[in-house]
Amino acid sequence: MANTLTGLIPDLYAALDKVSREMVGFIPAVGANLSGTAAAVNEAIRIPITPQAASIDVTPSMTLTEPGDQTIGYVDVKITKSKSAVFGFVGEEQLGLDNGPGHNNVQVKMIAQAMRTLVNEAEADIAAEASISASRAFGTAGTAPFASDLEIAYEMRKILKDNGAPEGDLQLVINTTTGVKLGGLTQLTNINQSGDGSLLRQGMITAAPIAGFDVRETGQPVRHTAGAGTGYLASALVAVGGTSIPVDTGTGTVLAGDFVTFAGDTNKYMVVTGIAAPGTIEIAAPGLLIELADTTAMTLGASYSSNVAFDRDAIQFVARPPAMPKEGDARMDSMIVQDPMSGLAFEVSVWGGNRKVRYEVSLAWGVKGIKPEHCSILLS
Repeated sequence: MANTLTGLIPDLYAALDKVSREMVGFIPAVGANLSGTAAAVNEAIRIPITPQAASIDVTPSMTLTEPGDQTIGYVDVKITKSKSAVFGFVGEEQLGLDNGPGHNNVQVKMIAQAMRTLVNEAEADIAAEASISASRAFGTAGTAPFASDLEIAYEMRKILKDNGAPEGDLQLVINTTTGVKLGGLTQLTNINQSGDGSLLRQGMITAAPIAGFDVRETGQPVRHTAGAGTGYLASALVAVGGTSIPVDTGTGTVLAGDFVTFAGDTNKYMVVTGIAAPGTIEIAAPGLLIELADTTAMTLGASYSSNVAFDRDAIQFVARPPAMPKEGDARMDSMIVQDPMSGLAFEVSVWGGNRKVRYEVSLAWGVKGIKPEHCSILLS
């Protein structure tokens, strides 16, 4: 096999630094499920979810009691996409470019642009999954948070703590509008207060955690357009912890990704399954925090742009190069190149044709939110 691509590596990494790149926040923040690297497209990778344990009274006895049974749940994560970005050159084009900037210079930038395309698509998929895999929302739709202080970050942490999320690897991925507000806080830009000059000098989201969160910006935030549901009333008593909410009387759609509130309860619950007419909506676990009485009014939240706070393992991302036949195929050369911005490893391949070559940058991936209790939306 020809060593066609090896000589491009130094120029390729230089091109990755120069080609326009959107912010990548979700990909390095979510859990990487390495066991999925051998899975085929649409093959389920099963992740066990253990239930909360029940307590029993300690009763001295010479006879052992039978342990209670537990049902171990699971969530399936699948590699759902196998995508590539391709381009080609004919000999005459290469010859012409060599009389100008050089075809290698153009070629490596085209490879970098191909990586950019796939990174943005994967980032957008994770953002979309996170927005429908969250327990509750906080903040005001249409208003960027962090207008004056960091209190709202602690409110987000409170939601996750109250839901039992582990605190060792908390992530907060924000959109760039929220980033502007966060970057303007003197608590972070005044070195005597923050102890870190990275935000002031370099425009970085501070290297130290904020309220326990590692903070990153994304260029692919979800901008959710709310449904048009109005006038809905609860049609049954629903206990604390309930996730199925029957409603009647009202009209209009309630969509997955909407948030709803109920009279007498200020919590903003995220909708997992919506309705187009009176029926039953599903809200995310851990469900209601306050008992819901029959005929209680439900209010649909407004459209919003999302920021997402979560424990890393709450969202699982699986990525690998697309599978290749064991016998090989017609490509001239192939190599794995890691994008330094996202950390994703892409397969870069070249095929030879009749006085023409075809380049391909490819990646297979899938994403799944597996623990909504450990994920919440910060509205903006």
